[in-house]
Amino acid sequence: MPAAQTHRGARNRLSLVPVAPHRWRVSDPEPTPILSERALRYLRRAPPDAGAPVGPGPRRPLSPESRPPRAGPASSSRLGPSRSSGAPAPGAVAGRPKLLTRVRRAIRLHHYSARTEQAYVGWVVRFARFHRMRDPCDMGEAEVSAFLSYLATRGNVSASTQNQALGALLFLYREVLGRRLAWMDGVVHAKQSVRLPVVLTPGETRLVMERLKGAPWLVCMLLYGSGLRLMEALELRVKDVDVGRHEIRLRAGKGNKDRVTVLPDVVIGPLEAHLEAVRKLHKRDLERGHGAVELPGALDRKLAGAPREWAWQWVFPATRCHRDSASKEVHRHHLDPSRIQHAFHAAVLASGISKRATCHTLRHSFATHLLEGGADIRTVQELLGHRDVRTTMIYTHVLNRGGLGVRSPADSFRMVGG
Repeated sequence: MPAAQTHRGARNRLSLVPVAPHRWRVSDPEPTPILSERALRYLRRAPPDAGAPVGPGPRRPLSPESRPPRAGPASSSRLGPSRSSGAPAPGAVAGRPKLLTRVRRAIRLHHYSARTEQAYVGWVVRFARFHRMRDPCDMGEAEVSAFLSYLATRGNVSASTQNQALGALLFLYREVLGRRLAWMDGVVHAKQSVRLPVVLTPGETRLVMERLKGAPWLVCMLLYGSGLRLMEALELRVKDVDVGRHEIRLRAGKGNKDRVTVLPDVVIGPLEAHLEAVRKLHKRDLERGHGAVELPGALDRKLAGAPREWAWQWVFPATRCHRDSASKEVHRHHLDPSRIQHAFHAAVLASGISKRATCHTLRHSFATHLLEGGADIRTVQELLGHRDVRTTMIYTHVLNRGGLGVRSPADSFRMVGG
């Protein structure tokens, strides 16, 4: 039997010391400090309250006035209320929506795209965080100039990124806050450099395509064979693919424009087999009580049964369904773009190509190879959906003609040695 036992349930350790056989008495308690040694040293160094002893004692809850404020953007700006309480943020006007909500409403009022909304809201948040969560209503030209200068000098961002941030802040002050900064009329946008696109040769494109399979192969074939952007291919619906006319109709593409492009013959067979598998998947979803997809605009209210019709289903649906937080319905979204991007990147690495090729490189290769084959530049412009032909003319600088289409004078030399 041990000489002493300790009661584990007490905060102060009580030792049971044997006095006689089968008799025990409780010894003096050994006080265990509640706070750590570091906290004790801080309390001894800090000035005591009025009449309060210095040292560990019973814990008292902090009053709301003495409780330190929680760090975060919601505690010191009008961007949103604090999550810890239902009270509005400091400086917020009662009855007025939050700033980010007003920004989103103004963007949707102008019918901007969802990606533009995401980018503009992100720049407004970064602008507020740069100035330590100050209210944008209390800031003006100097703060905007300081933020843009920081992006250019310290952030080392590109000219397009700086212009995007400038556009977001101009939209914030002009359309949301109703203010016109003094230098808005004469503001100078950053000069963008002309960058030549990366283009794969037909042989390199074949090497990459041979290392793709399944849905990534089919999507990349549409990028190269039809000149689609990645999101345009993933957002295709069954009704947009016309196999009989060998064409693809794109709805509300970049710039909210519709266009028609070619459907390659080489993908018609695999595409029909893929759509048959998608039809079976949609049938199983209907049997489970699901099978609805999201429709653009207010079509879900205008066309009651359209979300479950076959014509409105995604050509490349996701493998799993998700529940909409607003309507509580189970939907099936399209494939995530990261899946195609990762598969294409792995194929480029496996092919041994020493070019920085992305999924958008296939669109560049589509335009360049058409021009090399003798296609009219106006036709290529229509297929790509460019508003200005000068945008399409950038591909004339990367044609396979040896630089600018001239023969180098060094080719006339006969090199004897290496």
